[in-house]
Amino acid sequence: MHDFWRQCGYSLLDKTADGHLVVTDAFLRSLLERPELAPVPESCAGELALHQHLLEQPRGDVDEPQLAQVTDEDARNNYAIWLRFRRRLLAHPTLEASYLALFRGEGVDVPPVFVHQLTQILLRHTLGGDASAMQARAAEMLFRAQRVAVQDDGQVMAADDETVERHAIAANFGTIGELLKQGGAPVRTAELDVLHEGNPEIYWERDESHDLVISLNHGQPALAALCRVLEGWVRHFLGTAVRIGVEREIDDEQWVWHVGLDAQASAVLNELYQGNDVGADRMAGMLCLFRLDFEEPTVMQPEIAGRPVYLAMAMDAGKRMKLKPQNLLLNLPLARLS
Repeated sequence: MHDFWRQCGYSLLDKTADGHLVVTDAFLRSLLERPELAPVPESCAGELALHQHLLEQPRGDVDEPQLAQVTDEDARNNYAIWLRFRRRLLAHPTLEASYLALFRGEGVDVPPVFVHQLTQILLRHTLGGDASAMQARAAEMLFRAQRVAVQDDGQVMAADDETVERHAIAANFGTIGELLKQGGAPVRTAELDVLHEGNPEIYWERDESHDLVISLNHGQPALAALCRVLEGWVRHFLGTAVRIGVEREIDDEQWVWHVGLDAQASAVLNELYQGNDVGADRMAGMLCLFRLDFEEPTVMQPEIAGRPVYLAMAMDAGKRMKLKPQNLLLNLPLARLS
């Protein structure tokens, strides 16, 4: 059993009898302590009063005159955004329902940082305490952008994008490819190590550092771990069991449904499905194809029950991968929503 990602706020939430998460006052207070909202020496009296009011009453009303007392425009806007986010969180009985509601309607109206935090919390919940180190690291790809490098020997390596920016550039190594050159010294200099089956203990020592590199090559444990993470994600939200595995190609006769796990993969899959030509550069950005099968085909739309759903993930022109796990929840061909 491992307790990991302790700073994300997961421990501050309550649970329903059926295992879903409930927002608490303690969790709302933790959001108020984020750097965007925590008072600074320059904070005016109105801002200090509003912050204290919300700490004492995290669900308390805040009217326009009270918000207007915050004289700094950026701080005032941050509080307005937080209040909108709080309203979205409390509009539904569970965090799962609030999370799904963020992506329905006219689009997401809260900052990505809040969406990513909720994704991390919900992944922490679905992973439980029995997750392997590789599963936990693979799950990071669902809420933190990755920088991808294709090595001369064909190795496809993924590192946390923010960490690469912070460490690699500071150490005068401009790309992850330079960091991972043979010899290992650049990796150590930039505090990046490769996580593999032989060193799982280093993840639990650095679970919130986001400084471990993984291989995305076929046959490597990271892709299998990602499959297990996605299976648990679907099972928790949609209440149905699925099997997900890495696939080499799509059998045209079985291709009736697909879901891109990011914007680039969605666009490429759509064009291929429609029979359009896709340029070699865009195809080179496709990192992995997956096949999803429902354990119980009757939960699928009747006309395609029993057929596979193909998934894919890709990097953009800047070699960044930004997965959107909500795509998997909103776009599967279910006969009904759980």
